[in-house]
Amino acid sequence: MARKILNRKELRAESEAAERAAAETPAAETPAAEGAAVQTAKRKPAKRKSRAKVVKEVRLKAFWGVFNQSLRRVALFEYAQRNEADTKAKDLTASQKTPHFVQLVKEVMEE
Repeated sequence: MARKILNRKELRAESEAAERAAAETPAAETPAAEGAAVQTAKRKPAKRKSRAKVVKEVRLKAFWGVFNQSLRRVALFEYAQRNEADTKAKDLTASQKTPHFVQLVKEVMEE
């Protein structure tokens, strides 16, 4: 089924005529304007939003962890002791016949 073709010029003329008619009538005479004016006078002040809690800064410390193949931490070394962590992983791999590896671990510092 074909759609009816709209005449854009006629539609624009109608909308402009409606705008002119609305502009000619005073704003106070329209009931919608009166209701809006009364409503703004009765409006309560907005409640103040609660402040967001300040997020406590968490400090982390880096360590080297030696892990087995099931991701269980076997040993923990300070960050400056990377060589010791590597040798521990090699020794455990050789002695237990299961691979061990070194991975960076970050833990929360308690103050």
